[in-house]
Amino acid sequence: MFTLYYKQKSFRLYNRGSEKSMKRALIITTVSGFVPQFEMNNVKILQELGYEVHYAANYHMPVYTDNNERLDGTGIIQHQIDFVRSPYKIGKNIKALNQLVSLMREIKFHLVHCHTPMGGVLGRIAAHKTNTKPVIYTAHGFHFYKGAPVWNWLFFYPVERGLAHWTDCLITINKEDYRRARNFQLKNNQALQYIPGIGIKLQDFQDKKHTLTKKDLDIPEDSFLIMSTGELNKNKNQRIIIEALRLLDDSKIHYILCGEGKQKENLYDLCKKYHLENQVHFLGFRSDINQLLKITECFVFPSKREGIGVAALEAIATGVPVVAAKNRATREYIFQGKNGFLCDYDDSEQFAKQILRVKEMSIIQREQSKRLDGQLIQKFGEENNKSYMRRIYKNVIRESMR
Repeated sequence: MFTLYYKQKSFRLYNRGSEKSMKRALIITTVSGFVPQFEMNNVKILQELGYEVHYAANYHMPVYTDNNERLDGTGIIQHQIDFVRSPYKIGKNIKALNQLVSLMREIKFHLVHCHTPMGGVLGRIAAHKTNTKPVIYTAHGFHFYKGAPVWNWLFFYPVERGLAHWTDCLITINKEDYRRARNFQLKNNQALQYIPGIGIKLQDFQDKKHTLTKKDLDIPEDSFLIMSTGELNKNKNQRIIIEALRLLDDSKIHYILCGEGKQKENLYDLCKKYHLENQVHFLGFRSDINQLLKITECFVFPSKREGIGVAALEAIATGVPVVAAKNRATREYIFQGKNGFLCDYDDSEQFAKQILRVKEMSIIQREQSKRLDGQLIQKFGEENNKSYMRRIYKNVIRESMR
């Protein structure tokens, strides 16, 4: 028997006749760009372990790019689930949950790995309802954290604490979340794991070859270039850097923003308001972040909330000083005055001051910063992450067979 499954604007023929012999793993995320951006190493590990990998997400909501083409040729079987990001859209979340339950009842999955807040919540509920095991959840940053709004604690904390009972392995990627999750009642001593980040391809950022210049971006070669990458949204907080540029009042400082998002028009309007149109450059989605970092003098990372902050780690891997907002992620790898500077996320004066400090760093100071970056970035590297994940998958699979 054959069943057709949705694959962004096309269909893929799935052979249900192989169901008894084929091991299948289901990866769940709210939006469809998450796996090709962050989880391809895990996909490859699962495939090496003999699993056919399925991916449930909302393919109408791609992130990090404007389409789903990066999934082509990966061997991943794709399933459209009408996820929404907000937990408060009850009707739409019930619809997505029912779709997941139907999928898990129609296809027998031998492992489920959930990511993102709503993917993690609905995925674990659906797995519990269908008795699908084992279930892994990677928390890419709990919404309850030191300094989080009270409502986040009242809503998200009890939800995550309760779902821990249905989680065979909870993976945290920063130390604050790990310490917090130790208060959860988990299935066993091995159910909680800490991994430093999600794995950076260090060689892509440590290669010294240049294929790009400032001139290619219509930016003066003698400018001081600052850069940020990420979705243009309120949490990523790019607004505060534009405010800092206004305070700096230096036409030699240029700012490139890589990414798209709902705040793009608002940010552009703010640039016009402050007459910064010639200094702020919206580059959209870019696949050459490693090359852009090599022509950047200062990376800015003003996020209010981060799980680990891959973008900042990529800058550190390149040896670029980072000016970032203080949060649970950046405190793990930015050391004040040594390889960067930390600021309050809502203080444009602090950001302006620290950007200026980076601009005035001596050659010796920059070399010292690079040496520190080179030492601390290793534990966040791809090979280290793959070693952790291979061990976790094998342990979870072994435990589920007892």
